Amino acid sequence: MNQHSHAPDLIADSSIDCIYNPLPNGLHYEWTIKALKAGKNVLLEKPSVSNAEEARSLFRHPILQEPKAPVLLEAFHYRFHPVWQTLLTLFDAQDVEKVEVVNSLLTGVFSRDDIRFVYSLSGGTLMDFGAYAVSSVRGVFEAEPSNIRSATYRAMPDGFDKQCDEAVFAEYDFPNGGTAKFSVDLQATGGWWFPALTKNWPNLKNSLPTITIRLKATSETSSDGLEKSTQKFFTVHNYMGPHMYHRIDTSTTTQLKNPQGKVVKVEKKVDYIKAYKWPTVQEDRKGEEWWSTYRYQLEAFVDRVKGRTGSGVWVEGEDSIRQMEMIDATYLKMGLPLRPTTKALEKVS
Repeated sequence: MNQHSHAPDLIADSSIDCIYNPLPNGLHYEWTIKALKAGKNVLLEKPSVSNAEEARSLFRHPILQEPKAPVLLEAFHYRFHPVWQTLLTLFDAQDVEKVEVVNSLLTGVFSRDDIRFVYSLSGGTLMDFGAYAVSSVRGVFEAEPSNIRSATYRAMPDGFDKQCDEAVFAEYDFPNGGTAKFSVDLQATGGWWFPALTKNWPNLKNSLPTITIRLKATSETSSDGLEKSTQKFFTVHNYMGPHMYHRIDTSTTTQLKNPQGKVVKVEKKVDYIKAYKWPTVQEDRKGEEWWSTYRYQLEAFVDRVKGRTGSGVWVEGEDSIRQMEMIDATYLKMGLPLRPTTKALEKVS
């Protein structure tokens, strides 16, 4: 029995209002379209589909434009947690100068013949851990990249699917002049002493997904004629799974220079923020400290299905399209083929 043999029965069941689609990436489009046509609301696992062509067909499908259309949501669960929404209130996107994301998973957690590394199922690290990196930098800049500076990958070892990326390293320019780069690895090895002997050992370093944000420095002249320069940094530890543990480190560095340009004083202040619940009590923003990202996401999904205001956090369809466009562009820059388009694709004008 194959892994989606029960899907037609679920879709046809009139007692079911909502469906969660966690199938391999390459099956997302086909079964989501079928569910939507059956009037089901769909919580769709990320990445939403295989490529941008599928994304445009799905999220711009006529069925979603109809009155009382079913609800469709791409499940980027981390975005629904209070810590991510709190982070976005700490700065203006136009002031962001540099963003760095490191998502690393030690080798052995997934076998190299896992569905995540099967091209025909739209696999690849960029389509898994990498999708979070793409989403997070887009969210911080509130914009799409204007240029891909570089994009490279580590290929799967011999004997495995060479059309899939085992690790991805990319750097982007954004319209405000800022840059972003990420390092994403689903089979991290090494990092120990005596590398000749330990190079294939699982690498425990960077085991918590981390995003670091540097803002543009600001300058002003103080009353005593000194030039005051201030720069802020934000580091979010475990931004992908903050319900287990997280911390936002807010660092402010201030320099004072005399008229000759000599630094006469440096001050550094670090504050720590945790946000397991919404910072203020609001009737529509529900939550408990023990709620996972998935619970916050599910609450938002159910609120939308029931027509309630909810937390106000959402992933719009056009956002999901742009997400896949950036993933496609990165694959092309790396020299790898786009993930294959399903035969079930419906042309949408």
